[in-house]
Amino acid sequence: MILNIASGFVLVNKMARDWLKLKMVMCFLICKPLIGIKLTIKKRQGRLQIMNKIYFDYASTTPCDPEVVKAMNPYFYEKFGNASSPHTLGRESAKALEDARGVLADFIGAQTGEIVFNSGATEGNNHAIGGIVYNRMNQGDHIIVSAIEHHSILEPIEQLVRDGFKATFLPVDGNGLVDPQAVVKAVTDKTILVAIMHASNEIGTIQPIQEVSQITKMRNIPLLVDACQTVGHIPVDVNQLGCDLLTLSAHKFYGPKGVGGLYIREGLDVAPFLLGGDQERKRRASTQNIAGIVGMAKAIEICRENMVSEKNLQTPLRDLLLEKIPQLIEGVKVNGDRINRLPNNAHFSFAGLSSESLLMSLDMQGMYASMGSACTSGAMEPSHVLQAIGVDDSLAMGALRITIGRWTTQEHIEDLLKALPKIVKSLRI
Repeated sequence: MILNIASGFVLVNKMARDWLKLKMVMCFLICKPLIGIKLTIKKRQGRLQIMNKIYFDYASTTPCDPEVVKAMNPYFYEKFGNASSPHTLGRESAKALEDARGVLADFIGAQTGEIVFNSGATEGNNHAIGGIVYNRMNQGDHIIVSAIEHHSILEPIEQLVRDGFKATFLPVDGNGLVDPQAVVKAVTDKTILVAIMHASNEIGTIQPIQEVSQITKMRNIPLLVDACQTVGHIPVDVNQLGCDLLTLSAHKFYGPKGVGGLYIREGLDVAPFLLGGDQERKRRASTQNIAGIVGMAKAIEICRENMVSEKNLQTPLRDLLLEKIPQLIEGVKVNGDRINRLPNNAHFSFAGLSSESLLMSLDMQGMYASMGSACTSGAMEPSHVLQAIGVDDSLAMGALRITIGRWTTQEHIEDLLKALPKIVKSLRI
């Protein structure tokens, strides 16, 4: 009996997948001539390059700025020394390392000794949580975290709960905002950490971190802020925010993948994440990725110069999407706060559609978007963020996140506004 049920389930799933593929092909054939987007294939040095793609997934990752790549190149084959080596090549790398540390520290209002270079925010979040808990477990066993954090925050805390710690998952309102008073109510004499992201990677809502930090400072509780989506896009100053720990990833602001930073406020005792070397003042052993760190510093310098102008260009494009898509298409819900919002984020839920079919259809048009966090995009279940803001599961399964960036143009937005209604109409047949 169990075998028959399983076989039937496989058959039904196969039929559903085949029907979905057929609808995708139909949508492509119907919409492509109307939209007028041409994919020109250009062959150069034996490699195929598809031109005229439109990228709407800047929250997942950004392309490296050409100036970043240029700055990194010498550190792959000319200035390749280990920064811990005493010879000239090593000292050259060590200088580049500390120069980059100064650039990052200055950009976020920190001191150079408060910066730990690492592989990115996932590592930084794990380091911050584990390092605080390890050093403070004799003081308490309670952690406060918002319900809409990135999984690199939630999963380590969920593991700690399984190990016997206690956690309060703060609710958010319908726009994804944490109420600072909820933090006040959640704090106990056993609370050893509060973790609230600066801005949601899915719906773009910016949290009231300064208000929260006033609460945590009064009670001497460390505050961890995941600033992956904000560094390089809006002003981030650790002193103004009032946080004790802050994480970031270079690839979110036109730097290379695999490199990031953890800010640890001076005087805060955080256990090391990796052992086996004296790098990063014994807080994170492992030979530093000098090329990546130099690239991150260059990306920061470019962001410092262009951040205000890019925000002023992106905000009207974002607002055009938030206004026009619900007007052009029935059954669309805008997710996230309309005011306290990242300048490049527009997030929607479409009734009667699946995110997968929507994204596949856009992909066929040469437009690349996402449903939410790239770290969980393969998961066939509703987003925990959308569930937290009260979106019905069936509506949450039709999520679409459009995030724009440095090379997005008005023409790109207009192309999307022409294509999307036709795609939705085709998929709803």
